[in-house]
Order: sequence, then structure tokens, then C-alpha cells
Amino acid sequence: MTLDSDTTCALRTAVALVNALDPTTGEDRLETAAALRRFLQQHDFSAVGTLTAGDVKAVRALRRRVRNVFETSEVGSAVTLVNALVAQASALPQLVDHDGEPWHLHYTPPGAALVDRLAAESGMALAILIRDEGLERLRICEAPNCANALVDLSRNRSRRYCDVRACGNRVHVAAYRARRRAGASSDHPKREPLPR
Repeated sequence: MTLDSDTTCALRTAVALVNALDPTTGEDRLETAAALRRFLQQHDFSAVGTLTAGDVKAVRALRRRVRNVFETSEVGSAVTLVNALVAQASALPQLVDHDGEPWHLHYTPPGAALVDRLAAESGMALAILIRDEGLERLRICEAPNCANALVDLSRNRSRRYCDVRACGNRVHVAAYRARRRAGASSDHPKREPLPR
């Protein structure tokens, strides 16, 4: 896969945004402006400025729209959703260099609202991924009792579990234990130890 680092970073931010609301428990990690600021810092989002309760509300509404892209299994529907994200953010791609960073793309003009910046970056990253790799790279975790989003960036498109809850480990440990129980309860006679 040949996604550039900016696109990969934006995809990871989009996944983290979606997964900031645990769909199985309802726990929301973006309830306050301080929580939103921490989230943005963790994802190297620059020029954030003052955050308000309105920003939190807008980002939480955006999160639902981004999740819809992960939940659809039809490429036409995903494209419609992604195009709407980008259009409603009034995306205006431009090359910029700031804070010692090399030239890179920003998808909104300086001073754009935070929610528009997040929508444009997420939408463009999702658009690039769908165009280059197809919709099957966007998934919902296959672990029981988990509905987190994930982007499969593996070479062989084999990723099935999210990182949020260590679902892969939980599923593999449960399968191992089930095999052990099945082996212990089978009709195979126990072997007697060899005499020494």
C-alpha cells in the first residue's frame, strides 16, 4: 500500500474520532473541551485555539457522520457520505508550510472552524483510501461485543480486530482456552507415564 504519511495520519485520527464513543457501553471520551483538546494533541492537530462546548457538540456530530462511512458495505453509499463530508467542510486544498514542517496539504483555508478541518481531513483521507484501495479496508471490529471502527493498513488486508480493546488478543485467548477445554474433555484416554 502506498498511502502517504499525511493520509495515514488523517485515517488514524478519523478512526480514533469514531472510537472515542464506545458503541457498546456508550462511554464518550469527548464530553468536554478539555477532552477534545487532549484528543487533538494526541493526533498532532495544529492551530487549535480556544475550544468551546459548541466545538465539542459539532465534533461529536461529525463523529456520527464519519462512523457511517465505516458501517456501509456499499461503495456508492460510502462515496456519497465521503463527498458530503468534504463538500460540507468547504474543502479548499492548498499547499502550506508551517512550524518547520515541509510542504503539505491543508484542505481548508486558514481560520476554518475546527469541525470543518476535521471533516475535510477525514473525508479526504477516506476518499483517497477508497479510491486507491477500495472500501474493504474500512471495517468494524469482528470481536464479539465490540463495534469499533478500524482501517486495515496491512499488506494482505487481513486485519479483523481493533486496537482499542486489544480485541485480537481477547479473541485468540478465548479460542485457545476453548481448544484446551475441548481437548481435556475429549474421549482420548490419558497416557500413562513411561517407567524410568
